[in-house]
Formats: sequence, structure tokens, C-alpha cells
Amino acid sequence: MSTPLEKARRDPESMKARILTIARQLFGEYGYHGTTTRMIAQQVGIDISTLYYHWGEKGDLYEAVVLDINEDLRQQLAAVEKIIHGRPLAQRMELSIDRIVDFLFQHPEVSNLVLFRYFGKTRPETRLDFRVPEFISDIARSMGLCRDKSSVPVAVKMQVLVIMNAIHNFISGESFFRSLLKIERPEYISLAKETLRFILIPAFDRGGKKPGRQVPSASIPQTRPIIGRKKDGP
Repeated sequence: MSTPLEKARRDPESMKARILTIARQLFGEYGYHGTTTRMIAQQVGIDISTLYYHWGEKGDLYEAVVLDINEDLRQQLAAVEKIIHGRPLAQRMELSIDRIVDFLFQHPEVSNLVLFRYFGKTRPETRLDFRVPEFISDIARSMGLCRDKSSVPVAVKMQVLVIMNAIHNFISGESFFRSLLKIERPEYISLAKETLRFILIPAFDRGGKKPGRQVPSASIPQTRPIIGRKKDGP
């Protein structure tokens, strides 16, 4: 027998799918504890008994949201893997950043929920969790930071977490950052991608050195800072 989530994903126009879409948005905006089933029902335009009929209790609906997001992320990573396979690391990272950032800006509740889940002080009682460890291993293997995703070094996992957190923070912090920078959304998205490429690609693609390894400090050219540097000549 199909689960409510399977039915919703199979028929995006169904009532189950409509409720799921609104639940994703509200859980992403207010978190688990800040969202009520009444809020979801009102946003969908149904009575609360209809919501319970389709999804059961609030915890059941939240678990469906987590599973739904996990599946969306899995599909995105699989699609990106097909595009970047066999390319040089810099190209792999550039294409991956563009594709994943576009997806997350279209679905900001994904980043919001991930950050709520792992950095919030309150956690919902649920048997499920975001499949972050599995995603970390998949990303590490795609980047060539490890040979086998079943045995990823802790240092490499930390490096992948830097990438993930940098991306999620640009998505989740959009309203604050845009008001600070005083720019429109298209420009913000473009600059977010540009900044992520500027920071992340050189950090991993080090002129042929094995990605994920630290470059010895002795091999880094020592330059004087531009600020405060005396001008050459008289």
C-alpha cells in the first residue's frame, strides 16, 4: 500500500500534495514548534479535520516533509553527478554550485529546515532526520575527496560541511543579506554564486594538488598586505 507521501509525490495536484507543499513552506519559515496544524489548514483553505484525514498528526506531517526534502536533495545530487562526472574538479564545483544554489533558491524551505533542525535549540520528537551524513559522503566522492563513500575521513567531512553550510546560509539569510546589501533578488542570487565560487573553488582546486589536503605553509607565497603597504619608489 502506498504511503501518503508516495501518493502526494505521484499526484502534485492532489489535496495531499497541496497540504505537503504548504507544510514545507511553513515549517521552513517558522520551524516545527512555531508551526501549527491550524496555520497549515488555514493556508491551504481547508478545515483542520481534512488535514488530519490526509496526514494524521503534526509529527506525521513533519516526518513526511523531512522525507520529501531528503528525496528532492537525493534527486538533485544524482542529476548533478551525471553532469559533472569525469570533468576537472574546478568545473565540477562550478557546475555543482550553480545547479544546487538554483534549486535551493527555488526551495528555500530546504535550507531553512536543515538549519532549524541542526542549529535550533528545540528539536521535534521524530524518528526521522535529514540524511546529512549520506549526502556528505556522496558529495565527497563526487568531488574526488575520497575513493569510497563508505569510508570518508573526518577531515573531509568537515570540508564538505563548510561547503554545505556556506550555501545554506546564503539561502536562509537572503532577506537579511539583501536588506543589508540593498540589492534585488536576481543580483543577490548571481552574487551568491559568484562569491561561493570565489571562496570554495580555489580552496579545493589547488593547482593540481590533491583536493582536501592542506597545502604546507612553506609552499604558500608570502606577500605583504595591500592595506598599509608603502608605495615603491620615492
